[in-house]
Amino acid sequence: MAVSANRLELLQIADAVAREKVIDRGIVIAAMEDAIAKAARSRYGAETDVHAEIDSKTGALRLARHLLVVDQVENDAREIDLDSARRHNPAAQVGDVIADTLPPFDFGRVAAQSAKQVIVQKVRDAERDRQYEEYKDRIGEIVNGVVKRVEYGNVIVDLGRGEGIVRRDELIPRETFRPGDRLRSYLFDVRRETRGPQIFLSRSHPQFMAKLFAQEVPEIYDSIVEVKAVARDPGSRAKIAVTSRDSSIDPVGACVGMRGSRVQAVVGELQGEKIDIIPWSFDQATFIVNALQPAEVVKVVLDEDADRIEVVVPDDQLSLAIGRRGQNVRLASQLTGWDIDILTEQEESERRQKEFTQRTELFMQTLDVDEVVGQLLASEGFRSVEELAFAEVGELSSIQGFDEDTAAEIQRRGQEYLARIEAEQDARRRELGVADELKEIDGVTTPMLVAFGENDVKTVEDLAGCATDDLVGWSDGRGAEMVRHKGILDGFDVPRADAEGLIMAARVKAGWIEPPAETEGSAEELETEAHPT
Repeated sequence: MAVSANRLELLQIADAVAREKVIDRGIVIAAMEDAIAKAARSRYGAETDVHAEIDSKTGALRLARHLLVVDQVENDAREIDLDSARRHNPAAQVGDVIADTLPPFDFGRVAAQSAKQVIVQKVRDAERDRQYEEYKDRIGEIVNGVVKRVEYGNVIVDLGRGEGIVRRDELIPRETFRPGDRLRSYLFDVRRETRGPQIFLSRSHPQFMAKLFAQEVPEIYDSIVEVKAVARDPGSRAKIAVTSRDSSIDPVGACVGMRGSRVQAVVGELQGEKIDIIPWSFDQATFIVNALQPAEVVKVVLDEDADRIEVVVPDDQLSLAIGRRGQNVRLASQLTGWDIDILTEQEESERRQKEFTQRTELFMQTLDVDEVVGQLLASEGFRSVEELAFAEVGELSSIQGFDEDTAAEIQRRGQEYLARIEAEQDARRRELGVADELKEIDGVTTPMLVAFGENDVKTVEDLAGCATDDLVGWSDGRGAEMVRHKGILDGFDVPRADAEGLIMAARVKAGWIEPPAETEGSAEELETEAHPT
């Protein structure tokens, strides 16, 4: 191979490589220029700054070494003095670069091999970049390919312009593939790695089923019917929630198709996976009732603070609602995003009776009232002495058999009881040596201070040094082997986010960190606003 070889030959090689690897022709020409420059440095010296330029239209090659204009030359291979530079270019100044043309030469065997390696590496890098850019924009699509090979249960798929992998845990259980089989899968991730872009495919991903429905149901493709949520137990059962933007179109019917043709096409691709198509609803209770189909639901109780929901079903519907190995309720929970507790009507009745008895006894003991009054208060929905003590007098006096004097007396007794408990708790807090400044942290109650003292958290610095797990506890293990470790505030029903807030407030008060940037004022001013005198 010679640098003075046929000019058109270089361009023909560049065109052929660009077509074969589906990359830009300019990238191939740039790789050739780098390769020729590297080979030239083996002849003219490794320190020489040699540049090669190939005219993209004519194929003409120009070799030149670049020299930096300096006042005093220290490296002849890369620098030139100002006087010599001005013989090349009368307008040259210190800091300019002079291009000194070099004559063409013949490659030696070693230089040619080295140039070939440079071109191959540059082209491979460009091909990898092209693959990454092409497939990263296709994340979330279904792709078709041919099984190339199977390695340790992982399926390598030829996608035409790239190679993807379906890991063993991303396959539908019990399905097998052989080289040459056609395979449809969901492209869920593309990562740029040193060995080239890694294209990750899945057949167990919930969105694989959603995209299959989009291919089979024109109304979904046209955005008339929308898939709101999907939950899958791959290879066994799945639930998909759909809604329609057009009131004249039934979303469930559209997905089922004539005689079930559309849903059966999806079921066939998913190896017989049973699919429940659920109508989605803005009302969370209605949506949860739909998600538990085919079980009937008698009553739904939402606890939005804890993101939990209690569902009451007839006694004979319990096994249907839970499903085999808890599958039905688990999928319904994944579909709706709620933790679901299922009770039978008998269990709920027994629990309500137990709670009613407990509240009645609480009011009898704390307010010094007889059983009838305690039952009246419990039946009106009051759950604690705090609710009674700070309720509107009119709300109490409206109870059958109560007047304003009775209501005021009950409230007085409730407030006296709370004040007495508060005083006892505060005395206990002082006895444990818990500092007064802990009371100033917003959200900390006197019973919490007692719990802090009993666990050697007695100053703001002590609380600031706690971890969230110290306050709310943590769990080890999984399933039946899970062990629950109690936290300092166990029994106070403090959410994890609130516990983190207490610790951060303590760190601000202790001077360990600055107050949040979005809040104006110093830590002292913030405390004054939170606890006005």
